[in-house]
Amino acid sequence: MKKNLFLIIALLISGNVFAAIDHYVLRDGNTVRHLKVTKINDEYTVSADVNFESAANEADSEHCSADITGKAKSTGKNELVMKKHSESKASFCELKIQLGPNGAKVEESKDCATFTVGKCHFSSDGKELIRVK
Repeated sequence: MKKNLFLIIALLISGNVFAAIDHYVLRDGNTVRHLKVTKINDEYTVSADVNFESAANEADSEHCSADITGKAKSTGKNELVMKKHSESKASFCELKIQLGPNGAKVEESKDCATFTVGKCHFSSDGKELIRVK
């Protein structure tokens, strides 16, 4: 009896929570960008990462990897803005995300350089990250 009551309450509560997770990926040469947008009710969380690895036969072989995660706000139809405070400097990295039906574009503020090194950056350079279904 207690199990049935608990199950009914759990179903009622879970029916009020709407959650969605979308993944976007862009491979551009030796750079791979990944974006994850999580929406629970009306709250967004954004996670972005970038990985760059030069070819093994290049003399100047460099690589980098960076990621950033934070709460985002909707600033318009299909637009999100995430601001992340740098722990080492008094600056904010701001990612502006334009969501489309099949992908997303990411722009970053100049202060995002405190979160990345080398050739790594979160911006998609006008290219669209493809939505993974």
